[in-house]
Parts: sequence; C-alpha cells; structure tokens
Amino acid sequence: MTSAAQRAELQSQIWKIANDVRGSVDGWDFKQYVLGTLFYRFISENFSSYIEAGDDSVNYAELPDAIITKEIKDDAIKTKGYFIYPSQLFANIEKTANTNESLNTDLAAIYSAIESSANGYPSEMDIKGLFADFDTTSNRLGNTVKDKNSRLAAVIKGVAGLNFGDFEANHIDLFGDAYEFLISNYAANAGKSGGEFFTPQSVSKLIAQLAIHKQTTINKIYDPAAGSGSLLLQAKKQFDAHIIEDGFYGQEINHTTYNLARMNMFLHNVNYDKFNMALGNTLLDPHFGDEKPFDAIVSNPPYSVNWIGSDDPTLINDERFAPAGVLAPKSKADFAFVLHALSYLSSKGRAAIVCFPGIFYRGGAEQKIRKYLIDNNFVETVISLAPNLFFGTTIAVNILVLSKHKPENKTQFIDASGEDFYKKQSNNNVLTEAHIEQIMKMFDSKEAVVHVAKTVDYDEIVKNDYNLSVSSYVEARDTREDIDISELNAEIKTTVAKIDRLRAEIDEIVEEIEA
Repeated sequence: MTSAAQRAELQSQIWKIANDVRGSVDGWDFKQYVLGTLFYRFISENFSSYIEAGDDSVNYAELPDAIITKEIKDDAIKTKGYFIYPSQLFANIEKTANTNESLNTDLAAIYSAIESSANGYPSEMDIKGLFADFDTTSNRLGNTVKDKNSRLAAVIKGVAGLNFGDFEANHIDLFGDAYEFLISNYAANAGKSGGEFFTPQSVSKLIAQLAIHKQTTINKIYDPAAGSGSLLLQAKKQFDAHIIEDGFYGQEINHTTYNLARMNMFLHNVNYDKFNMALGNTLLDPHFGDEKPFDAIVSNPPYSVNWIGSDDPTLINDERFAPAGVLAPKSKADFAFVLHALSYLSSKGRAAIVCFPGIFYRGGAEQKIRKYLIDNNFVETVISLAPNLFFGTTIAVNILVLSKHKPENKTQFIDASGEDFYKKQSNNNVLTEAHIEQIMKMFDSKEAVVHVAKTVDYDEIVKNDYNLSVSSYVEARDTREDIDISELNAEIKTTVAKIDRLRAEIDEIVEEIEA
C-alpha cells in the first residue's frame, strides 16, 4: 500500500471513530477525547520504545511496576520529560477497557501521574496540564459512570485498532498526520470556533518556506500566536535537512489550544527540551523576550481583534511599539502583532505573517505604521492569496514578509489570488505544491511578471501614501471579452431592421382584424 493510500485509510478510520462514539457530545468538544486518546497511545508506545531500546527480548508492557528503580525513572524523565509505569501504558489499559468499571477514574489517575512525574525536573512546565482538557469524569461523556466508561472504552478500542505500522519506520509521521487531519476536519465543521487556530497545511508550507528561505542554519523558530502549533511544525518539516539550533517557541492565549500545541510537538517527536510553549496574551504579556532575536518567525494571528491599545498609556513606551510612534487601533490589533514579530526578528531572519487585507490600505494609525515599516525598509514582500483557503472564512488573506537585511529599499508585490494559484477541493480552495513552488520562485527572483508580480521603488510607495495593497501596484489581467465594434454595429443594424419588419407585419395584421 502506498503512503498516500495508507494515510487515506488511516484518516477514514479516525473520522469513523469520531463520528461513531461521540453520540450526544458536541463534536468540537468531543474531539478532545479522540485527540487525547491518540496522544496517550503515542506517548505510551514512544516511551516503551525508548525503554526497550531495540532489544527484542524486552517487552516493557509485560514488566511489573516494582522492577522500576529510582535510577531508571530518573534517567527516563531527564531524557523523555515524563515517566509511564508498565501498568499505566495504553496497551494495558486497552485490554480491560470494556470491563473496567472504574475506567474513567483510572484514566484520570494515570494522566495525573504522567504529568506529576515531571515535577521538579526541567520538563515540568512542558508536561504540566497536558491532559487538562481530557476530563474523563465530565458529564459531557454521560450522566452515569457506566455511560462515561462505555464511551471512553469505545474511543480507546477505536484508537487501539488504528494501524500505525512499524514505530521506527513511519509511526511518528502517521500519528502526526492523523492528529492534524482530525483537527482540520473539526475546524472545517465547527466554523470560526474551530478554524480560528488552524492554518491549512498548504498555506503553512508557503509561510514556512518564506520564513526560512535561503537560511542554512536557524537559531530558533517562533510563532507569537501559535494555535495548535501547525505553522511551527511545518517549518520543522521544511527544514529537516538543515539545522535548527535551539528549537521551537510559541505563545498561545487559549488554554485548550495551548495544550494541543504541546501535544502536537510530542506527536511530531519534538522532545521537551527542543520546544518552549507559553500560555498568555502575546500583546500584553509577551514571553521569550530573553530568547530573542529569532531567525524565523511564522504566524497567523487573529484578524482584527480588539485589544486595549491606547487605553493603556504605557504601551506607547513598549519597545515593540514605540519605534512606530503610534499604536494599532483598539478595534484592530493586526499591526500590534506585526510590530511584535518585527521586534523579535533577528537581523538575518524573516517573518512571514498572515494578515487581513484591510491593514494594507486603511488610513489613520495603520497608515502611520505602514510608513514606519516602509521608511525603515522592513517590508520585503506582500502576497495576496486566493479566497476560501481557510476553514470558517472565505476571506482572501495576504502574507506580509518582513526582513531586516534588504539590500535596497524596494518592496515586492505578488498577486497569487487568480485561478492559476489555487485548486478547488471540496468546500475549500488549496495551494498545490506547484503553486507554492511558483510563488517561491517569484519571491526569490524579485523579477516582474506581467499581471502577477512587481517590485516597487520606495518613492512610488511614498507617492501612493504608503498604500501596500497588491492591487495598487500589480495590474490585473483584463478578462473582458474583446469586442469588434464594427461587427457589433452591423449586428445591431440587422436586428433593428428585423424589428422594423416585425412591427410592420403586426400593424398589417391589426388593420385586417379591425376591418
């Protein structure tokens, strides 16, 4: 079976589990139980593989808990970041799931034990609260313990039946693909509440490639609005052949999504010491100030959200916003995220940020911020994408690429919104590998392409009042049909003659009737 066929079969099985067992539980809520169980199975098998170390004579799941020494546990936690006793492994819980009358409380105890195993170790904050949204005692699972256990057992049995193949050969990729598939499908079916933190893989690939373009080494990758971590992980996939020295950093305001991002890192085999996720409001309580600058920044921040802005007079003195001399509007925080990213960017790096189109042409504070960005030569490229690429919105978004190492004060504009730059797929449009490659070639060369790409001098942007809308610089292709005026006039003349004849015939018929 090809990898594509294997992946398609796996995704079909996962979606069937989600639909079969959620029952009366809201789908968007219930995804937590499917994802949590997937994660529980993954870390169980990952941990077993680590303990067994390729020795076929060792089966960790069959060992008694009592055989585990303090030294073994200590070494494992220092390496993996957590510890799971044999009796706590997914495989052993799955064996008795259908008959275990205390399944829900047993699971709660196991999750608590896994999290607390990291207490006092460097990984403590990376593990703490990972299972917080996997509440096995919640009434969302049913009103009685029996109902809760029945549903939990169904999920466990369903996940146990998934064929992930040989662990070392393909296990990790398949787990990661399964995880992303489930998140994206729930996002598609949940509208804004789900889609707001999931960036489709095709767009993620483009953003990641823009941010890491021509960098052979990267110190750290950062996402100030990390969501489920999909953008950071795409950067990892795109950069596997190179060196990311100090790992992946992200901040997320939503607690549930913050947990998803941390799980997602583990699921893609990013060890606890190679990622650092923070919970909190990036604009008002930014983390990782001591870690900056970052060589690559990727982000899809929320569009046009409210923030405190000028109501907090101290913010204008914040080192992130002060250089622009003005704060983003209180009802539109978009440029606050842009300026935050710019502040965290290294002198050799790039930031690729998904932006709402309105920020590129509106007046007021946003125009002043654009002036600051252009006058200081920070804007490398603005790319307009096709509509309907994201879940829950049909907006045709833009990608803003920031750089601090441009040789000339020129800005590139790319119109990738036409039919040549997307493929229609089910309810959404997607960017194919060919589309991404085409955009990246234009981004790299900076050469003009009629009706698609143009690099504009600083003076031209100034004369245009710092408007950065792609359509202001890239002339759209004229799709109107060519019309031969002489031929059209001849057709009109013929039509008028026919009408005159018909009128004459009608008049004759009327005269005959009246006579």
